[in-house]
Amino acid sequence: QVQLVESGGGLVQAGGSLTLSCRISGDNVNILTTGWYRQAPGKQRELVATISKFANTAYADRVKGRFTISKDSIKGTVDLRGVNLKLEDAGVYQCNAKTSDGLDYWGTGTLVTVSS
Repeated sequence: QVQLVESGGGLVQAGGSLTLSCRISGDNVNILTTGWYRQAPGKQRELVATISKFANTAYADRVKGRFTISKDSIKGTVDLRGVNLKLEDAGVYQCNAKTSDGLDYWGTGTLVTVSS
């Protein structure tokens, strides 16, 4: 079992920045990829960024150059930093972990609101 707990959401002004953190605990030795997804009201959940166990990163086109995903092995977190936030960056951000035995784990999410 893997537990994921997100933190760092809140109200941000357009053009501002935020850092989200996903604390990973439990049986995390088999995690292949950790990612951040988001879902805006009335829209489908979409991938924001992923980072592999080898620290390879990938980003959705709409956040490239503005968002950075990183791992902090000491704190046991995967962090997502966003700058120059846009109104369309608002939504519930969820952390996801995929394991080598095909399991998928999700956090409950943290809400990001972007004001104009």
